[in-house]
Amino acid sequence: MKKDTGQDRSITGKWRPATQAVRGGTWRSEHGETSEALFLTSGYTYDDAETVAARFAGDEAGMTYSRLQNPTVAMLEERIALMEGAEACRVQATGMAAMTTALLCQLSAGDHVVAARAAFGSCRWLTDNLLPRFGIETSTIDSRDNAAWEAAIRPNTKVVFFETPANPTMDIVDMDFVCALARAHNIVTVVDNAFATAALQRPLDFGADVVAYSATKLMEGQGRVLAGAVCGSEAFINEKLLPFQRNTGPNLSPFNAWVVHKGLETLDLRAMRQSENALQVGRFLEGRVPALLYPGLASHPQHDLAARQMKAFGPIFSFLVENRAQAFALLNALELVDISNNIGDSRSLMTHPASTTHASMGQDARDEMGVVEGMLRVNIGLEDPLDIIDDLDQALAKAGL
Repeated sequence: MKKDTGQDRSITGKWRPATQAVRGGTWRSEHGETSEALFLTSGYTYDDAETVAARFAGDEAGMTYSRLQNPTVAMLEERIALMEGAEACRVQATGMAAMTTALLCQLSAGDHVVAARAAFGSCRWLTDNLLPRFGIETSTIDSRDNAAWEAAIRPNTKVVFFETPANPTMDIVDMDFVCALARAHNIVTVVDNAFATAALQRPLDFGADVVAYSATKLMEGQGRVLAGAVCGSEAFINEKLLPFQRNTGPNLSPFNAWVVHKGLETLDLRAMRQSENALQVGRFLEGRVPALLYPGLASHPQHDLAARQMKAFGPIFSFLVENRAQAFALLNALELVDISNNIGDSRSLMTHPASTTHASMGQDARDEMGVVEGMLRVNIGLEDPLDIIDDLDQALAKAGL
């Protein structure tokens, strides 16, 4: 198998993310296929014993085992790295495998992490429960407050970890400030970029060291498979992350990698169109519900910051109704929008975070984060936005809004 003659990094590195999403990481066999090949194999054969020994010793390039390398997986990794502007990428079985790997590969007992309090429920479980079990101290802060980041740093702080926009409160982190602050203290910045992807923002451009993904979401885009990814420097990926991944095994299957690879081809189109749809739907809802959290609207307190960091504002936002009963009534009245806890899908979806994605956090942590009982999170899809508005209009009316 060979790389396409157009895949010289000196050439591909100049392409913009939308082009990388279609053309980056294209390898072709002697058959010259246009669509990337799917290699469903766990292992590989060798011409002689000397070859396999040289490969395992790292003296010769080539595949050894699909927990370490697979052509289909490697194509996806190259494409994501090119889109993100990263030197290297490794993909994982799920988004949470990516988050866990990105953190644990570089942390040890006695280290300290500063994390944003607004985050996906499982990410908060990592910082609140898993890391402390292994002697890693954690502090969660209001990520919107630059002074809070600075105040939380300790001599043993090794990582700052945040998501922007945050799930589900849509908090925005000032990446220029936080990344510069971390670098001045020799702290590694890890950014969860799942809500935006490289199509809408590139954290490395703002000084981040590591970017982590649930590629299940906007990257794959059609709710078919689970996947995760971590991007960074070659030194970080190969010296810190790869040994952890090689020996713990949170690897992505070739089939799932192929599906994500094909999803990336339409990422730019979907991300931009869904952002446009979300802005239109958000404007409809803004005067209809008690509160709307979407950085694309001028009413969002961090709208200007989001506009500086993002090409568009994404398909996801949250809004508030009075209480859980009214939230459930609205969900149950939906006719077009599906009740689902996924995001980034081409279909419009809605969920109640307090009883789904953030249920395991506990009431106190949800209160601290602002995930109240009346909060609903929406993923706006590719349907006609007027149909989405019509559905929300009738559901709101049935729920008494």
